[in-house]
Amino acid sequence: MSDEKPSYRLLTGLDDHAFCVRVSAALAEGYVLYGSPACTYDPDQGRMLVAQAVILPDA
Repeated sequence: MSDEKPSYRLLTGLDDHAFCVRVSAALAEGYVLYGSPACTYDPDQGRMLVAQAVILPDA
């Protein structure tokens, strides 16, 4: 597997602190937010799910 960072990532997960930490870590690695975040409610599990795309600006 290559050590090269992907130019595009879609981060997904529960709407919680851990997700915010993952997005913050990607930003610290040089990624920038791409588009608006998305969220949906899972009524079966009773929880919010979120997604945020990030890109490397010079890739």
